[in-house]
Amino acid sequence: MSGLFAGIDIGGTFTDVVIVDPRAGRRFAAKALTTHAEPAVGALTALREALDRASAEPAQLERAVHATTLATNVILERKGASVAYVTTEGFGDLLVVGADRRGETDKYDLFYEKEPPPVPRSRTLEIRERLDPQGSVVTPLDRAKAERELEPLLKRDDVEAVAICFLHSYANPDHERRVADLVRSLAPGLYVAESARIWPEYREFDRASTTVMAAYVGPVVSRYLAGLQDELERLGVPGSLQIMRSDGGLMSAETASDRPIDLLESGPAAGVIAAAEFGRAAGRADVISFDMGGTTAKAGLVRDGRPSVTHDFHVGGLASSGARAIRTGFPVKIPVIDLAEVGAGGGSLARVDAAGALHVGPESAGSEPGPACYGRGGTRPTVTDANLVLGYLNPDYFLGGSMRIDAEAGRRAVAEHVAGPLGMQTAEAAAGIHEIANASMAAAIRIVTVERGVDPRDFALLAFGGAGPAHAVRVAGEYDIPEVIVPPDPGVSSALGLLVSEAASEFGRTRIQDQDAADPAPIEAIYAELELQGRRTLAAEGVAEERIEIERQADLRFRYQSHALSVALPAGRLRAEDLERAAVDFRAAYERTYGVRQEDPVQFVGYRVRAVGRGTRFRLAPLRAAPGRPSPAPVDGSRPVYFRECGGFTDTAVHRRERLVPGQVVAGPAIVEEPASSTVVPPDYAAEVDAHACLVIRKA
Repeated sequence: MSGLFAGIDIGGTFTDVVIVDPRAGRRFAAKALTTHAEPAVGALTALREALDRASAEPAQLERAVHATTLATNVILERKGASVAYVTTEGFGDLLVVGADRRGETDKYDLFYEKEPPPVPRSRTLEIRERLDPQGSVVTPLDRAKAERELEPLLKRDDVEAVAICFLHSYANPDHERRVADLVRSLAPGLYVAESARIWPEYREFDRASTTVMAAYVGPVVSRYLAGLQDELERLGVPGSLQIMRSDGGLMSAETASDRPIDLLESGPAAGVIAAAEFGRAAGRADVISFDMGGTTAKAGLVRDGRPSVTHDFHVGGLASSGARAIRTGFPVKIPVIDLAEVGAGGGSLARVDAAGALHVGPESAGSEPGPACYGRGGTRPTVTDANLVLGYLNPDYFLGGSMRIDAEAGRRAVAEHVAGPLGMQTAEAAAGIHEIANASMAAAIRIVTVERGVDPRDFALLAFGGAGPAHAVRVAGEYDIPEVIVPPDPGVSSALGLLVSEAASEFGRTRIQDQDAADPAPIEAIYAELELQGRRTLAAEGVAEERIEIERQADLRFRYQSHALSVALPAGRLRAEDLERAAVDFRAAYERTYGVRQEDPVQFVGYRVRAVGRGTRFRLAPLRAAPGRPSPAPVDGSRPVYFRECGGFTDTAVHRRERLVPGQVVAGPAIVEEPASSTVVPPDYAAEVDAHACLVIRKA
């Protein structure tokens, strides 16, 4: 067996590895607790275990693809590099002033205090230079003067990285490039981020924030990726490492070190890509991705087989969030799969406040110490402990029996910290924890559907993550979603999503003009330049020219509004009618998104190109169904499981997932167990096994 692919996903609680034999269509999965101090340790532990299960050697791995939450964690934990900020004279307070935006939770706070800037004023340097919005030089850059001003700043011990953001540099990057060259010559060891390379588009504060965040995470991410590559080489893994971008594309580790900001939603993006692939395999082009792991739950939207992507993202506040979600923290303008994320995972802690109200999350037990039932020193109850009390999890089959679970410790935590203070039975308290977690996750689904003008009843819910299948049917019921799909090995779906992704890169440019005065020729010239960048980037990643496809988009807005929506433009030479068609598509998209028809004049704001390396991914293949009528689903035992509609605990059939074959039906109430997850099929529901071994759950 050779030519194997490996997907390595490091999450907040577990590190998941999937090894795929693309020729035979076989998959081998392994999980290990995430080692936060040294993430590579947990990754290599899981990789070795997956290789053992595949009876394979590291040298047989043809591809290794990786996703990590490291960049986000660095920002959330404030453990990034010490950054110096270099900007245009007169704009040194831009990061302090920021933008007039408050998150939903802060709107009516009379004691609101603005988040401190990511770089203090003491490490901010203003340089005399100026460009106008068209990129013409208003004030020339004096190189000698800039060098004299930079030297004392770069000699400081507390400067580890430099972020450069000049006014209107998106229209002309020359001044930024010259200053960046100066920094590299004066201080060769410093990490340098230039706004014109990171995000060459308008909106000065957002561009500055994005550049500073890139410099903040850059040194940490670069060191981590270099170390992981060294460890893989020592293990005997040939070839280079690929990294998942936040928009679902892949890039080399070298590119990721140069553009670390693109890793912010690396892991969650892989999950949505997996959901799109399993939806395609099941014949569902429209699915809601529901990923519940140990720390958080995430919801994303897939329409017509494509995940929704936003360029409006915030990180470092109460939560990471995409367009029109809760906005706290720092704006980051990169392409990101549009996700809503809530602090409700298997490790989310339950507590009773002074007023006697039960809360679940966002605080998490993580992997250290983890839920009380892990027996690693945790004493406070979590969602996992509650699910164990309710009978949804089998303590003797957690991770296939490879991880010892202390069921009594989990029950004791729920009884002591929730049931006792609330004066109720332990099972009732556990059910309350489970239901509050469901309500939190339903809110995430609302953000990506109802708040986007989308009816969730027109979609299937595709559930994965270690904890997702235990909650999925109840969460779907909150919005009358008619169908829940649970893929095989749902606990490692994000790792599999890494292997069904393709190499990709995106480039954009700002040029504002009214639609009625838009000239196709200069727009075509912009696209030609962006497409050349895309082709060169993928060629450097080893993608053959004939496999590169180019997708064009334009950002449009109404003349008197600030924000834009993206629409597709055709390949080839642009014509005036193509621009007219784009304006029509924009009006339709605006009405679909906001529910309002506008007749104001339309403006073109920016242009984007996405270069994709087709044929560079693994595709799921259907299983061969046995001829004739399928036999009844085998039952592997039973145990008491809690269902409110049954009045409490009821004897419930338990099925082992690996013994189910296409065509078989599991009638609820039932539990379908597999090593990394358990699927709860409530009363009055039934789960059918489809051709790809997915469980398709509907009302009976």
